[in-house]
Order: sequence, then C-alpha cells, then structure tokens
Amino acid sequence: MRWEPNREAAPLPWAAPSYGAGLGRGLANHCPCCGQGTVFKPGLRNWLKVVDKCEHCRAPLGELRADDAPPYFTILLTGHLLVPFIFMVERAYEPPMWLHMVVWLPLFTLACILLLRPIKGAVVGWMCALGFESEPEAPAPARPTDA
Repeated sequence: MRWEPNREAAPLPWAAPSYGAGLGRGLANHCPCCGQGTVFKPGLRNWLKVVDKCEHCRAPLGELRADDAPPYFTILLTGHLLVPFIFMVERAYEPPMWLHMVVWLPLFTLACILLLRPIKGAVVGWMCALGFESEPEAPAPARPTDA
C-alpha cells in the first residue's frame, strides 16, 4: 500500500523531491526532501544508519529501507572503475599475482568503504522521490453513543 498524506490535516512541512534532487541531496548526505538536515546519524559508529526523521523538516527517512541496493551499486561501480586499471597494469607490466593482491584488494576495500555511504544516501533520496510506504493506520475504535 503506497503511503499518502492525510489530505484533511495540515500540509506536511516537506514534499517528495524530484528524482534528480533526491539523488543529489542524498549523495551529499542532505535530507532529500528539504536539503537542510542529514540522512545519516553522526559518528563513525553510525556510519550507515539512517536517521529516524529529518531534524529540519521531520520527513520520516527511517521508514525507507535501502536493504541490498547500496552494496550492489557500490560493487558494480567500484568494479567498473578499477577493473580496467587492473587489465592495463597486467598487460603493460605482467606483475606476479601476489603483487596484484597486495595492491588491488586493499584499494577495492577502501573504494567500497568510501563509496558505500554516499551511494546509500543517493538510494534513500531515490526512494524518497518514489514515495514513502508505511503500515496503514488502524481506524479509531467506535465510541458508544448514549441513547
């Protein structure tokens, strides 16, 4: 069920961004809706934890589940960036395999760690542009009437 705002209530202080704005703001660790708050909780311990709500516009960013998309896009991008260089080095110098492992494995690891957070922010921005989904609220219980 797609989340829709309560049209009878006061308008929400935030609106869903366009796809480009959501991706760009999320990539820069800014709230995809308002561009003011942050996507991730502060601190190294919370490197990839999304905030529950934006501190500026109160958009419920914690409801968005990026799951496996950020690691997939990170591995795809890192592989496409670094594998051509591996082939060029192999063709030009023909180094032994142990040297490849000593050089390229740490480089791949570092690139993946550094790219994962911005890519996850972009995925959260993309999902924000698609719309929020949440559990439907249970209807209020009927009050007995005095007859």
